Amino acid sequence: MAVTLIDNSVQVKAALGEAAAAFLHEAAGEVTSQAKRNTRVDSGQLKGSWRYIVQGDTAHIGSPLENAIWEEFGTGEYALEGKGRKTAWYVPVDGYTGKKKPTFQGRVIVVHGKNGKDFYKTDGKKPNRTLSKAFESRKTKIIRRAEEIVKGRMK
Repeated sequence: MAVTLIDNSVQVKAALGEAAAAFLHEAAGEVTSQAKRNTRVDSGQLKGSWRYIVQGDTAHIGSPLENAIWEEFGTGEYALEGKGRKTAWYVPVDGYTGKKKPTFQGRVIVVHGKNGKDFYKTDGKKPNRTLSKAFESRKTKIIRRAEEIVKGRMK
């Protein structure tokens, strides 16, 4: 009895690579969409800025806006792990573009500066954990979908 060994490892590796790429795009798209839904809306700028890119075997999800960091981790006394500034600070009223004004101890306070300019006094911004919540809420679905994609490509 003759035994013939057929090496399909190249095709298997290619199928796994295709499955991984498809999965990363789908999973990153899912988390990005959820992050958009989770975003608090003031001007709408942050909500529209969430993007993802897939590079090789890694998906990167985020926003180029600095506000995304503040929304995720908080600022001042509200910053996660107590890593924020412990004292109040001031934001110029002129040029402030947000609809929701900065607060100090839950109230909007305007301080009139010596130079005639007005400032909002603030003690920080509470974290929303937009991206973390997006991932956690989609994690189980993403894992199930990864299994489906790999199984489907291996038939």
